[in-house]
Amino acid sequence: MTSPISTPAKTGIASTPRDRIAVALDVAGEREALDLVDRLEGACNWLKVGMELYYATGNRLVEELKKRGHRVFLDLKLHDIPNTVAGAVRSVSQTGAELLTVHASGGPAMLEAAAKAAHVPGAPKLLAVTVLTSMDAHELNAAGVPGLPAVQVVRLATLAKDSGIHGMVCSPEEVAEVRTATGSDSILVIPGIRPVGYPADDQRRMATASEAITRGASILVVGRPITRAADPGAAARAIVDEIASVA
Repeated sequence: MTSPISTPAKTGIASTPRDRIAVALDVAGEREALDLVDRLEGACNWLKVGMELYYATGNRLVEELKKRGHRVFLDLKLHDIPNTVAGAVRSVSQTGAELLTVHASGGPAMLEAAAKAAHVPGAPKLLAVTVLTSMDAHELNAAGVPGLPAVQVVRLATLAKDSGIHGMVCSPEEVAEVRTATGSDSILVIPGIRPVGYPADDQRRMATASEAITRGASILVVGRPITRAADPGAAARAIVDEIASVA
């Protein structure tokens, strides 16, 4: 058995296999989200609330998920001028969410303002989104960034670390390089997880759960392979078991 590069227990965020998977509640409304949570049957602790769902439900859903004993990851990908992002971080600090994303491409001033705003009781730990997993070299080059995604990912991850951000979001392809560049205490949250044989959908840079954990991931974000399964609870438990087999 290969030992993982990461040491997620040090972060206080991901100390057990059930803490190392976040199910993406990528649905349109509160009722759909809570129905999905019920069908998960407690298979995992973390739930990811993205922009679509948060804009529809606001803090009410976060509070309900917390009442049910779940840990909440708010994936809002904040990207604006430093003062606005700092204000948003302070607002989110009142929700009880434990993780919150900002875009690393917002630059050092924005990242530092966000990090400063997160130094208050109850604030979430911040994760910097590097390069979206839906982007490959062609997409990145079209946006004016030359070279391979891995180069930009490590560049942005290092910038985020130097700016005081707690962790990063990157694809499974770059996680080992980001772990090496940012150290064992960084929280590395990894989307783009697909079981063997599962369709890629809109993901370009992917891996299985065991591959991502072995490379140094702290938490895996899994959406459609679980949420579109006939039995979401069973699908989530299968991935937790896969994580346990290598963690």
